[in-house]
Amino acid sequence: MPSYNAPLEIHVHGQVPLRADASFEQLQEALKPLWKYVGARSLTDGASSVYEEEPGIQFDAQEHLLQICWTVHGDEDFRQSLDEMCMSLNELAEQGAAIEVTFYDAGFDEDDEEGESEADARDEFILLFVGPTPAAIMQVQRDLLVQDVVDMMERHFDGAELGGVVAEIDKLFSQRFDALVNSLEIGKPPRGSGGSGSGHGGGRRPRHLH
Repeated sequence: MPSYNAPLEIHVHGQVPLRADASFEQLQEALKPLWKYVGARSLTDGASSVYEEEPGIQFDAQEHLLQICWTVHGDEDFRQSLDEMCMSLNELAEQGAAIEVTFYDAGFDEDDEEGESEADARDEFILLFVGPTPAAIMQVQRDLLVQDVVDMMERHFDGAELGGVVAEIDKLFSQRFDALVNSLEIGKPPRGSGGSGSGHGGGRRPRHLH
């Protein structure tokens, strides 16, 4: 999309540990939705951010690590590119990882000159998760939530007092994982001659569980 009329400035940020056998060619294919969006012909061509001070999209072959600090001008249709990228990265990820995406209202600066408040900017922040399995994805979701909750509650309580809170968070994620497993079991043929199970996948799937 031409940058001069793009309504959004989109920043993608994160680190994804990759399998040791993941090649640059595989990563280039997985990230194709991103570099194709900017009209590039390869990952190398599209890896640079619109801001020179940002490292862009980098593949550390020695550390088996994908590092993204990359900004692009775009529209809401970029979300589809993100979804496709996450599904492809799941196949290459060694463990769960979070990718932060911020959609900045590109027209906000002009509005601000007319007296608009900062609250009027239509910015949006989302977290995407990738990983080799649902369990790996839920683990990184759990770790981020625990960190956020503990950081907030330590303003009022000593860290040693928060064990019960962390245990309750773990219980919620265990229930969610069990519900996901049960929902997957429904599609499998019954074992033996016993009656079919009545379990169901109650509970919500984690957002952006690609």
